Order: sequence, then C-alpha cells, then structure tokens
Amino acid sequence: MDYKALTIGVFFFIASQVVIWFQSHLQFFNKWASDNPIMISSVGMVVSYGSIMATKHIAGAFNGLVWPSRFIGFSIGIILFAFLTWIFLKEPLSYKSMVCIGLAFCILAIQLFWKT
Repeated sequence: MDYKALTIGVFFFIASQVVIWFQSHLQFFNKWASDNPIMISSVGMVVSYGSIMATKHIAGAFNGLVWPSRFIGFSIGIILFAFLTWIFLKEPLSYKSMVCIGLAFCILAIQLFWKT
C-alpha cells in the first residue's frame, strides 16, 4: 500500500466532506447562507475536485482498486458529519447514531488494516 497516496487521498476526503457539511448546513445558523442557496451551491466545483482527487489518490494507494476509496470516503463522511453536527448544531448523539459511527470506524479499519 502506498501510504503517501493514502494520506493525500484521506486529506482530500476530509477537506471535501467538511466543505460539503458547511455547504449543506450553514443555512441553519447563518442568515446570509439561508438567503443565498445559489451562491452556496457554487462551491460544488471545489467539492467535486476534492472528491476526484481523493478517489484518484486512494485508488492509487490500493493498486487501482476503487472500492476502498468509496468505503473510506463514506466512513470519513459519517464520522465528520457526526462531529460537525454535534459541535455546530448542538445535536446530541443517540445510541443508534453512536452505533452507526462505531460501524463507520469499523469499515474504515477494515479498509485500512485488512490485508487481502
């Protein structure tokens, strides 16, 4: 496994998921964002570029396989969503949500540490 490519890919996924979260949820705590959804949606090109780069690097880290990039991106998205929603929107985590977050960590660990 190419750890440099994996690290770059994970960085791109984290950055993209954070931007996606704010793009989707800024409307709930910022009036300007709520009143200007077209302007907020214009950030989509940046998010798309980040997702493309993340997929490219993670697929490269796994010798061209794309499934790991999908599962890693999904897991990072779930984990960041939970953290950002808890911090910015003050939504508590239910037991059901905590189990799902735990499963996301399990999926991430399987992709990173299970050798085929």
